[in-house]
Amino acid sequence: MSRPSGREAIVRPLRRIGAVLRRRNPELPGVLNRLDTFCRGRGVELRYERKDLPLVPSGGTPMDLDDEPLDLVVALGGDGTLLRAVHLVAGRDIPVLGINLGQLGFLTSTAEADMEIGLAQVLDGEAEMERRQTLGAEVRGSDGRVRASHFALNDFVMHTRGAAQVTPLDLTFGEGSSQEEIGSFSADGVILASPTGSTAYSLSAGGPIIVPAMDCILVTAICPHSLTVRPLVVPAAEPITVRSLDPEHEVHLTVDGQVAHKLDPGEVVVVARGQHDVPLVHLKGQTFFRTMRRKLNWAARPPERA
Repeated sequence: MSRPSGREAIVRPLRRIGAVLRRRNPELPGVLNRLDTFCRGRGVELRYERKDLPLVPSGGTPMDLDDEPLDLVVALGGDGTLLRAVHLVAGRDIPVLGINLGQLGFLTSTAEADMEIGLAQVLDGEAEMERRQTLGAEVRGSDGRVRASHFALNDFVMHTRGAAQVTPLDLTFGEGSSQEEIGSFSADGVILASPTGSTAYSLSAGGPIIVPAMDCILVTAICPHSLTVRPLVVPAAEPITVRSLDPEHEVHLTVDGQVAHKLDPGEVVVVARGQHDVPLVHLKGQTFFRTMRRKLNWAARPPERA
């Protein structure tokens, strides 16, 4: 049987696993005990972020990504924890396995109750990984110089700060002589999402669901002050530039819901396809559409007549 498009086997020997934790979770101590017991039984070394060592029952060993490369990262939490793990190992081509200790956990691969089963699949070569497109953003000053660079697996959000307040934004597509205006509108902000991020904030703002294998960028306005502004899907081959048209408004850039950059007057945000992808682990039987039906209740059939 052929693998789903974009899936790869995990061929490396898995000898060292890094754990990224959702700290405020009542289930965490028991989960860490189970993880430690499983890894000891399989001869696998565990590594933790240094700040999390006091939470580890056995004391734990800190991870050092430069001196001791990891073979796998396990994110114990929800989607936010998985995104933090992705940013921790960005550009190192380390597969990330999400184990859901949260609520929805759309990006995670398995529930906490099945953690040992999922890990066994990975160690026994029965799991696969799927490389997900990322986005890159540059914050450029009015002189064109790059002030800051970021990458995101889910999305970049350019939004006003504090109380709800619409702000005028202008969007263009492409660069140089091929640059073309997309349009201007007033809104609480705008979301620039990858296909992976289409099921996150963009979905809540009315954007479409996009299959992860697509190579595109999704543009979704947040509460636009117009009935004619609708989500837009554009090729990822060309960058999108977003600029605020009102220098009096305080506008921020949020990266995967975790990093904020306050934009100075005249600064613009240029978003394009990221320079590297992110390998997410998929367990046996896990597909995008199956996850969409199960976790988002997509196209659920009404109950049969009694």
